[in-house]
Amino acid sequence: MKFRLTWLAAASVLLQIQAMGQAGGTALHNAVYDARIKTVQLYRDEWNLSYPVMPLNGNGRLFLNFDLLGSESADFHYRFIHCTKDWTESSIFEQDYIEGFNDNPVEDCTPSFNTTVQYYHYRIGFPNDRVSLKRSGNYIIAVYRAGEPDRPVLMQRFMITEDVAAVKASMHRPLGTDDNSAGQQIDFTLTGLQGIVDPMRNIYAFVLQNGRWDNAKTNLKADFYRTGELQYGSLSGKNIFRGGNEYRYFDIRNLRYQTEYIKSIDYNGQGYNVLLLPSESREFSPYFYNPDFNGKYYIAVQDGRDFDTDADYVNVFFTLRSKQMIAGGKMYVSGGAGNWTFDKNSLMTYNAAAGQYECAMLLKQGYYNYEYTFLKDGVTDGSASLFEGNHYETENDYMILVYYRNPRDRYDRLIVAHVANTLNRPAG
Repeated sequence: MKFRLTWLAAASVLLQIQAMGQAGGTALHNAVYDARIKTVQLYRDEWNLSYPVMPLNGNGRLFLNFDLLGSESADFHYRFIHCTKDWTESSIFEQDYIEGFNDNPVEDCTPSFNTTVQYYHYRIGFPNDRVSLKRSGNYIIAVYRAGEPDRPVLMQRFMITEDVAAVKASMHRPLGTDDNSAGQQIDFTLTGLQGIVDPMRNIYAFVLQNGRWDNAKTNLKADFYRTGELQYGSLSGKNIFRGGNEYRYFDIRNLRYQTEYIKSIDYNGQGYNVLLLPSESREFSPYFYNPDFNGKYYIAVQDGRDFDTDADYVNVFFTLRSKQMIAGGKMYVSGGAGNWTFDKNSLMTYNAAAGQYECAMLLKQGYYNYEYTFLKDGVTDGSASLFEGNHYETENDYMILVYYRNPRDRYDRLIVAHVANTLNRPAG
């Protein structure tokens, strides 16, 4: 059976494509437009928990992985879109940032093996012998069916950095604010700015918590400038994040026995259903450190050789106890498994009779981090506070991205990408 986009979804995609390249156009996001596509991951070679950043003119490669559910494969192609620092399409020509071809087939396609849910696994590694990228900055990789480049089935963000500057960062409790027990302040100094024209005006800093864009601090300006050095401190107050909490987790690598936080595993003759233990609110609980993946997940199966094709898909049921339905917004299961987006796939419904929020998600076997996010109406910042709590002690990654727009250029260069961890442990 061939999948067709609904006319509403198709119209949304076409409007997004048409808006690209226009001044102040629509920002391009991580998105999946085909309901049969699952488990989209983009990471550096040999490290599936890394962030999608690679050096310009280096030896690094990125890999995009995704599955197409069903017994029939599809003929997919991919292309790259260079973007501004704010994720609208940049004004440079395709030949300015592409070496090779910008319409390439996805040739690595493998069917699942011995799974209750059939699927095809696709893998794209780049740069490759067909295409490489010549400029730093923000990029979108768009995947589409052959002959339909303006109707992508998925889009994913990634960055290419020149690493011609250096960042020294420190993280601590905010001082003199109301967030001193629940927030984390990121101070950093940017050095190595030789040849930069008017750094205070043309340098833009972005800070991401755990690689997320929904609550990122964007277009930050330095507090002070010294010769060859920019300092970002506490004057603006814009570099303060809510600390959040350590992520909840569950392990479904093996479906023969119940691991921690799993109440039951049932096979109904067609597939597996995994019921997690009911979750309780942690909003007013004391902080407790627990090692996690900062919202990420990895695919694995204990009884298989190739995780990409041997891992099965299962229905995972989430429940969050609440005496009443919270007004003024919606509750979601959030994390890397949902691409940090808040849509119908991760939306929870309230069961008044049981006194709980509920959600079912189709997920591939592996180890998952997640949290519950109450998204207020009209708000796009998905920071979890209600039901999760915030603590200044929480372990988090912070990625600092620094862009430079030379007045003579028509695009934003990414001159450095730096990742630091609040516990000073290695980060992605």
